[in-house]
Amino acid sequence: MFLQLFGTIIIAGIIGYASERSGFTHNGYLPSIIICVGGALLFFFVRIMFGIRFGAPGIDAIISSLGALLIVPTHWRK
Repeated sequence: MFLQLFGTIIIAGIIGYASERSGFTHNGYLPSIIICVGGALLFFFVRIMFGIRFGAPGIDAIISSLGALLIVPTHWRK
């Protein structure tokens, strides 16, 4: 379980960096990575508590990171 947690953090960080590098978001590198890691950790703990999952832990990390990147920055923009 701890290896899944570390893998989730690493995958979320890579997704945050790649999304900023590719131009998908314009938040800055560090905010994008923080948003992705936060979303992935939130879904990781929801997955543990309630058993909600989309597939393998890596797929869950990718989907939750992209979901957090779509929800958080667009919510605060005017």
